[in-house]
Amino acid sequence: MKLIVEVLFMEIKKYFNMKKAMLMMGVIVLTTFSCKKSEDSAIKDATDLALTELQVRAKAVFGELPDLVNHPEHEITDEKVFLGQSLYFDTLLSKNQTQSCNTCHNLDTYGVDNLPLSPGDAIGTLGNRNSPTTLNAALHFVQFWDGRASDVEEQAAGPILNPIEMGMPDEESALQRLRDSELYRDLFAKAFPDDQEPINWENLTKAIGAFERMLVTPTRFDKYIAGDDDALTNREKKGLEAFFNHGCIACHSGPALGGQTYQKFGVYGDYWVETKSENIDIGRAEVTENVDEQHFFKVPGLRNITKTYPYFHDGSVRDLKEAIRIMGKLQLNKEMSAEEIEDMAAFFDALTGEIDPKYAVNPHEN
Repeated sequence: MKLIVEVLFMEIKKYFNMKKAMLMMGVIVLTTFSCKKSEDSAIKDATDLALTELQVRAKAVFGELPDLVNHPEHEITDEKVFLGQSLYFDTLLSKNQTQSCNTCHNLDTYGVDNLPLSPGDAIGTLGNRNSPTTLNAALHFVQFWDGRASDVEEQAAGPILNPIEMGMPDEESALQRLRDSELYRDLFAKAFPDDQEPINWENLTKAIGAFERMLVTPTRFDKYIAGDDDALTNREKKGLEAFFNHGCIACHSGPALGGQTYQKFGVYGDYWVETKSENIDIGRAEVTENVDEQHFFKVPGLRNITKTYPYFHDGSVRDLKEAIRIMGKLQLNKEMSAEEIEDMAAFFDALTGEIDPKYAVNPHEN
């Protein structure tokens, strides 16, 4: 029994300072001798203590997922969200009325289309980068792979006027289509009742942004962070530990598990060698014209990562485990073992969540 107590004392010292350790030691001694716990039970207590520490560390690094991502300057209302949802699913804002936001960012498939590159409004055209998910996107510090939009409101405007994506020639052409619609005249008036002319470009982007700010996906991992130790399997916890131990949190931290910084893709080698990419993308340097930012991209968030394949800015890798291996080699200069990759993939499965079902459908379809 003395040996058990000594082992437990050493375990506790790893996680508490000496004063707390002595206090906990007294509790353990009293409990051990008064209740005559078995050796198996005492060892389990030490294991539970370590898992609790893992929860505390995870909460400190990733934080809590909000119910919605508020805008710092303008209020999100039910009317704006409903208008934004209507616009998100409507093809009216594409030149040939073939594309909506939901075409490339399908909410039935976790905010993506699962294609390397997305088809454009004109037949036979393709975008030049993989379409990232709109789920949890409002948590990111900038939008697009190269960060050229500051928030989801600014991002919403981009595809509408992009000659490949939705192909509208200018803002006024898009707005006139909305003004010609009795439905949208009514919805804009309700969403922006104080505006003399509510159908304007800024209000359009505010509405779509308001809707996208609702697209957060709570998961089992969030329950785990909140204190439910049983929310993750033992293998998922091993994967979380591997995620910490390999230093993945240097880039993939915060509530979105990423989306908070730029990083060079290929710190320890040319990314296209591992990904077999057909085109070499200079990334953020295309926006900044800074040679030092070549091959830098916004770090993607990892929520729903098991569902948002294919991976990377060009959709060049479809298999998640291969993507994990590539990241280990190119970003960390590490050859991860097959077991570590399996564990990490298991942890990623715990990051899969769902949006509120009322947001996943076109509100004007039965």
